[in-house]
Amino acid sequence: MLKDLIKDAKNILIKDPAAKSIFEVIFCYPSIKAIFYHRIAHRLYKRNRIILSRLISQRARRITGIEIHPGAKIGDKLFIDHGMGVVIGETAEVGDNVIIYHGVTLGGMGGDKNSKRHPTIEDDVIIGAGAKILGAITVGRGAKIGANSVVLDNIPPYSTAVGSPAKVVTKNDIP
Repeated sequence: MLKDLIKDAKNILIKDPAAKSIFEVIFCYPSIKAIFYHRIAHRLYKRNRIILSRLISQRARRITGIEIHPGAKIGDKLFIDHGMGVVIGETAEVGDNVIIYHGVTLGGMGGDKNSKRHPTIEDDVIIGAGAKILGAITVGRGAKIGANSVVLDNIPPYSTAVGSPAKVVTKNDIP
């Protein structure tokens, strides 16, 4: 756990020009606290300790303003910048090296409680402040979602989507 905490702090230090030290990141960034709590809650959730995992996730929400359901799958190097108001639903999957800004929702659109109801965010995605990504859709690797966009359909890899409902405005070549 401590290794993960240090790795996450170093990731934030690299990605956020406002971050001045690992000490500052660990003690002042809500993102790192939310992810730390999520790792604990997710392990308990996978062991069917549902109530305990939910209690931990709700404590994290009260402390950080970031709500990550313990069932959500979170990859490495997630950075939630500022964080307040971020919601990540139960069946959401977030890949590696993703940046999420404040007010983002990875939400469900109803459906059977035993089905995939929340989005899959592939690696290297950037999601702008206030964006809502809803339903069992996929945001492809390297995509960018503009601030306050409402995404209801799949977004291809290396594309930029903006608006409500979101439309793809650029498709970049794979790097």
